[in-house]
Amino acid sequence: MRRNSRILILTSSYGDGHLQAARSLKQAFHMQGTDEVLIMDLMKEAHPVLNKISTTIYITSMLTSQFGFDYYGWSYYMTRNTKTHLGLGRFFNNLGKKKLKEAVERVRPDAIISTFPYGAVPELCAQIGIPAYTVVTDFTLHSRWVHPNINKYYVATEDLKEELMSIGFAGPQIEVSGIPIRQAFDHAAPANTNKFRGVLSPERRTILILAGSYGVLGNVDEMIDSLQNVPDTQLVVVCGRNEKLERKLRSKFGGRPHCHIFGFVEDIHELMAASSCIVTKAGGLTLSEALSLKVPIFIYKPFAGQEKENANFLARKGAALISHQMEELSGQIRQLLADGAGYGELMQRMSQLQRKSAAEYIIQDMLGSMRQTAPLTGLQH
Repeated sequence: MRRNSRILILTSSYGDGHLQAARSLKQAFHMQGTDEVLIMDLMKEAHPVLNKISTTIYITSMLTSQFGFDYYGWSYYMTRNTKTHLGLGRFFNNLGKKKLKEAVERVRPDAIISTFPYGAVPELCAQIGIPAYTVVTDFTLHSRWVHPNINKYYVATEDLKEELMSIGFAGPQIEVSGIPIRQAFDHAAPANTNKFRGVLSPERRTILILAGSYGVLGNVDEMIDSLQNVPDTQLVVVCGRNEKLERKLRSKFGGRPHCHIFGFVEDIHELMAASSCIVTKAGGLTLSEALSLKVPIFIYKPFAGQEKENANFLARKGAALISHQMEELSGQIRQLLADGAGYGELMQRMSQLQRKSAAEYIIQDMLGSMRQTAPLTGLQH
């Protein structure tokens, strides 16, 4: 094992979460003195046309799901318990295998990390004798993440560890690390000192709406109209890189008092830290960011699939609230902001799921694991 290990991180562009997790891991590696870290979007490089089609289908499905056409959600549940060596499982495991072999021959990594479930990775790693690590970027498990040749899993919660153990993985193969997010979230400045203190009124509580780069949160116009009636609050809407949505909302709401419209916000951690609650979709990374700052989470109309399962998990733990109607969302926010004791209890429940410095924890554990040369145990039967 070289002292300065060479690492290949495989990710995907299905949503931003997988790539953000990969970047956080790369940053943590650099902080530990490991500089030879390459991030690769395997699906994009191996099958660019299929990747573009499937990415478009994924985004379109989120937009059409509110009308009942949720083909991504249907496919998620149809394949949730697929076996890795049969049918669709076998097909998914073969995706990107040729391009991955080429990358391994070129990069010659000491280990491969996946923040997206590529079945070809553990199979190839087992053949050539290098460790394969998987960082699960959701609070729920799908069969695509499961493979007998994974050296170690890094998961968000004890519940996920127990689920993996229930299907045969050994306890030492699974670390409850949390989902890796940017280091900035561990050091976000409080509301009274951060860069948004000159924009936001300190006398009003801030409701942050993350509309998303694709506008997939849905009904943002109606949401603004509804939530502006919550007493003693101000609204902040972040449109990401969706310039069309930003222009539309600025045109309609730009002149309203206590309503702030933003496009892409680089220091989103500071804006979240300055907020009293957040309305968002249920991506694993965004939820982890909110948990790290203990900003109460309201999930509106979660999309079927991993996001719905993420939302249901946090709701069962009492760490987030789900709504399906605008009046329900508005009522939930009114009630929580008016109930000091309830607000504190929710933050306490969020603390129980909070995992600080997940990326740093994962890297330290992973580097230690790589030095140990312990044999791969795989699934126990």
